[in-house]
Parts: sequence; structure tokens; C-alpha cells
Amino acid sequence: MIDKIFALPVVEQLTPVLSRRQIDEADIIVVDHPRVKASVALNGAHLLSWKPEGEEEGLWLSAATSFKKGAAIRGGVPICWPWFGPAAQQGLPAHGFARNQQWTLKTHQEDDNGVKLTFELQSNDETRQLWPHDFTLYAHFTLGKTCDIELEAHGEFETYSALHTYFNVGDIAEVNVSGLGERFIDKVDNAKEGKLSDGVQTFPDRTDRVYLNPENSSVIHDAALQRDIEVGHHHHSNVVGWNPGPALSVSMADVPDDGYKTFVCVETACVTAAQKTTANTPSRLGQTIRIVKR
Repeated sequence: MIDKIFALPVVEQLTPVLSRRQIDEADIIVVDHPRVKASVALNGAHLLSWKPEGEEEGLWLSAATSFKKGAAIRGGVPICWPWFGPAAQQGLPAHGFARNQQWTLKTHQEDDNGVKLTFELQSNDETRQLWPHDFTLYAHFTLGKTCDIELEAHGEFETYSALHTYFNVGDIAEVNVSGLGERFIDKVDNAKEGKLSDGVQTFPDRTDRVYLNPENSSVIHDAALQRDIEVGHHHHSNVVGWNPGPALSVSMADVPDDGYKTFVCVETACVTAAQKTTANTPSRLGQTIRIVKR
């Protein structure tokens, strides 16, 4: 799917390294820079891919995902905001509405090291029907050898949020994640609280855990691709570890049956404690990704 995005015809050449392209009903900003290749959908300000020079692709994007307008994209980095998981009220979209809205590319700049992009979403009639608050939300991306993402919210409200990042791995059976902290809520096991005995999370089957005292950096150890991915967390209260496992993967229309084998989600999140945004203090949630070869 990522190769398909880079093969799309250019609709508008924004700068020598930035172009706008279209797939189905989605506008995509494509970054083709000597130091990094990346792509972001305006639908959801959704980072689809990030590949630093000389590295394997860092993110996973489903070959079966929809690019219909307003549909959630499966893979990359979905922005879950202003709530995480199922909505408190029936009929509202899971993981909030930010990932289903059309954002605007507000600013862009590039230098020898990569590209900086800022996308903006403002409250509108559609969002006010779902959530009765005025807001301005920015998604800042610094894309180069590292990938820095920051969500910045302005207004007066409380939110729960996550950067629901899908990382590309060689084989989930050979993946473990460290730096998650000991305590977690196990959403597969009736939200029971558990403890990681050795501080390392593996993924033998469906896994959905909210870690309660994570470190500021988690590391995805990928034996099959012979690399580690360092995930720095900023302004977070939680980290979520997720993989659907074989049974759930088969039941998901936008995931190939064996799709679960080649990704793991390590999500920078505020799930158990709400973030307060005030007129004077925007709220932030950030993630820094770095690939380290073994």
C-alpha cells in the first residue's frame, strides 16, 4: 500500500520535496526528501508512512484499509481525540472524531535534514454535534532521521487521547517491548489489573493493555528485522500495547487475515487521567520515534 501511495500521480507540487496526491477520496501529502520518505493523509492528519534514509519502513499500513472520506484509516498513526476507545454515548465514533475529520495543511518547511509539517483542525458544525466544545487542534510532524509528532490542543475542556501508532515488525512472534512499566489494565481479561513479571511484553495472542506507570521511553525489540525502535513518550500518563492476534485479525475487514503478524501498536496515551486544556495552557501529547540497527 505504501508503494502504491508513492506511485500516485502528482496533483500539486508544493515544493521540490512535497506534493499533494489523491487515492480514492483522500488527499495525501507525500514527502520525497533525500533523508526521508513519508506520507500524511489530510483525513485525520494521519501519518501513513515514515522511512528514514537507509532504513526499512518504520510504520505499518494495512493493504486493506479504506481511503473513503470520513473513514478511519487502518495503520500509520491514527490521532485518537478527544476520547479514547468506545465513546461514553452510543452512536459516537470510537477513538473520537479527529481521525475522521478533514484537516488543513497549515505550514510546511524543509531543510537538509528533513521536513516539518503542521496540520490544523478547528471545531465545526459536525464536531459540535459530537462534542459541545470549541477548539483548535494542531498536529506537528518533524520527519527526518527521527519522527517527532506532537498534538497541541487549544480551548477549555478535558480530553483523553492517544497516538495509536502501528509499527512495522518482521514477525510478531519474535517481538518484545520493554520500558512499559510493571502495572497494567488488561482489556482482554475484563479490565483486570496485572503486573509484568520481567518488565518485557510479548505478544503470543490478542493483547490489549493500558500500562499505568510507563517509562518515558519504550523499546520495540524486533529480532526478525534485526532492529530496535525507540519510542519516546511526552506529556503522557499511559502507554497502550496492542495486537489483535489471529482470531480478531480475521474478523477485521480492513486488516489482512495474517496482518497481525507484521505490526505492533505502542501508543503514547492519556487514558486513565484526563488532560485539562485551558485558555492559557494548551494540552500536548507527543511521541519521538527512532530506529536503531543491531
